Amino acid sequence: MIGGVVLILTIIWFYQTAMRQKIDNMMLWVGVATVAFLLIQYAFVWLDIYILETFRGSESTAGYERDVLSVGDRKNEGGFEGAKGVFLSTFFELMPPVAGFLVVAAIRVKFVLKSSFAPANLFGGLAEMFSSIKNSFKNTAHNEE
Repeated sequence: MIGGVVLILTIIWFYQTAMRQKIDNMMLWVGVATVAFLLIQYAFVWLDIYILETFRGSESTAGYERDVLSVGDRKNEGGFEGAKGVFLSTFFELMPPVAGFLVVAAIRVKFVLKSSFAPANLFGGLAEMFSSIKNSFKNTAHNEE
């Protein structure tokens, strides 16, 4: 869910930048950015699963592994409680969309803006995107009266 919202906002940001720069094949570049975001997010989700299974696989007990016909979920107790559990859960949830955003930002800087990698270039235009989204919700029909 979080990844989907970040994807939509990231692609809107990329699209607005491409429109301002008036690049050729704009929709092709938006498609490339979307596919890159999804591929990076997919890879990071698999990496997260691998890391979690590495941690939890060493704790494998009869309660963890269930047979095919049993109903219910695994008993994943222990290992990730307290502050460590909150940090790891947050990290594993947010890292895939953040990595996708960073890859799209790099594509934007290198191929759309054609400028150097600097924080101002990587994250520029985000404030304008959010203000344009906010302005799109204003009721213009009321102002025409």
